[in-house]
Formats: sequence, C-alpha cells, structure tokens
Amino acid sequence: MRLVLAVLFSLVGLSAQAEDRWMTIPKPPAMPEAASSGMAPVNGIEMYYATFGAGDPVLLIHGGLGNADIWANQVIDLMKDHLVIVADSRGHGRSTRTAEPFGYDLMASDYLALLDHLKIDKTDLVGWSDGGIIGLDIAMNHPERLGHLFAQAANITTDGVDPAVETDAVFGSYIDWMSAEYAAKSPTPDQFGAFVEQISGMWASQPNWTDEAVAAITVPTAIVSGDHDEAILRAHTEKMAALIPGAELVILPDASHFAMLQAPEEYTAAVRAFIDR
Repeated sequence: MRLVLAVLFSLVGLSAQAEDRWMTIPKPPAMPEAASSGMAPVNGIEMYYATFGAGDPVLLIHGGLGNADIWANQVIDLMKDHLVIVADSRGHGRSTRTAEPFGYDLMASDYLALLDHLKIDKTDLVGWSDGGIIGLDIAMNHPERLGHLFAQAANITTDGVDPAVETDAVFGSYIDWMSAEYAAKSPTPDQFGAFVEQISGMWASQPNWTDEAVAAITVPTAIVSGDHDEAILRAHTEKMAALIPGAELVILPDASHFAMLQAPEEYTAAVRAFIDR
C-alpha cells in the first residue's frame, strides 16, 4: 500500500472559515450542456444518464439519496479532455425503481448495462459513498470493465459505518437537501419516504464482503476519504487500502463525506492525478 496525503493546497494564510469548510455542504453549480442524455432501459428500470465532452471515458457514480448533478464541479473540469458519464442510480433522481430489493450487485449490474447501452467497453470510475461501493463491486466481479477505480467514502462491511452519523448535523442537512431534490426530479416525487425505507434495507446488511474477496481486486485503486468524514470510520478506510494490492490511500484535508462539494478543485486534482497518470 502506498500512502498519498493529498495536501493539494498551500496551508499559508488559511482562514478559520476555510479550516472549517467540512462543516457545510456547498451546492454545486449548474451542470453544463450535455453532449447526450436520456433514459436507458436497464434491468427493468429507466435509468437517467448524461454524457459530456470527448476522450477517454470516466464514469462518476453518486452516493446514496443523491443524483448525478452533485458532480457538476468535476464534470466541468473533466469534460475538457474526457468523455464524462453520469447517471442517477435506480430510484434516485430521475431514474425509476421497482419493488425488487436494492443490492450493490444489482446496482453494479445497472451501471454495467448502462455502459453497454452507451457502447463503452472499459472506463475509469470515480465513485462516492454508495458509488464507491458499486465501483468496488464492479472491480471484484468485472475487472475487465475498469481502467482505474477512485473510491471515496466507501465501506466493505457494515461495521465500517460510524454509528454517530445518524445524529450528525452536517449529514442531516444532506438528507434534507436530497429530500427536496427528490421532490423536484423524481417521477414519483411524493415517495421519498418509501424510497428511503427500501434502500435502507440494503444499508442494514450490505456490503458484507470478506477480506479475501477485497484482497483479490486487481484494478488500480485509490481509496479516498476526507479527514473529517462523518460516516466512514478512518480505521476502516485504512483497512480497505491495506487489503487491496497496490492501492493508494488518499486523505483529503479539511473535507468530509462531501469532499467533492467542499473542496472541488482539490478533489478533481486528486482524481486527475490518479486516472490520468
């Protein structure tokens, strides 16, 4: 394991406000104009997707309760020289869901089917939270589809989640924001509670991978965390990086579970430093 401390900014002259930026969740800018977008029929759902730019592909997968638009800062930068793909996971944002129980294998299958729909054989993947877990699932089961995996704020067993997240004010503000986003974007805008109940069944028992399964990952992987992550225990993050052969451990300073919004320039620089190497 190589330890990479991502101090990508000068510490000189930082204000108290900058040091505490992990205490708020800035809203992203508007998404740029997409090169293409639509609803892909995958595994019995209609999955919203959009693509931007051209070049080597990179797939950005958002976290639980979120949607693709959270990635606007990264899309604006990466689309300069990459084909950037974003989507709303099943039941999230503009995508539909079925009564089928949520599971990471199923959600990974959704994204692989989306790549097939877009005729993309192999891509780099940047995943945040549930998106990082989906990325790890693909890396374990379909490594031929990935060039690099940048997995931020993921876990491999349920005991990697910090129980204190349930009462964390910053995380609570994210849930409130996503409730409003769901009402504005979802084809079932009045069903946020039912959606949360359905996905919570997955979170209660998944992921639950063995150390041996994680250690078998061959995809070049960065395991990434903000140094103030509210949801994932640091020891668990460090264990993940130690298990995966050759994995890099990237700690983003003064950032939390929502680092892509709190430190967008540093976050995107860390992504580029890994996938464009």
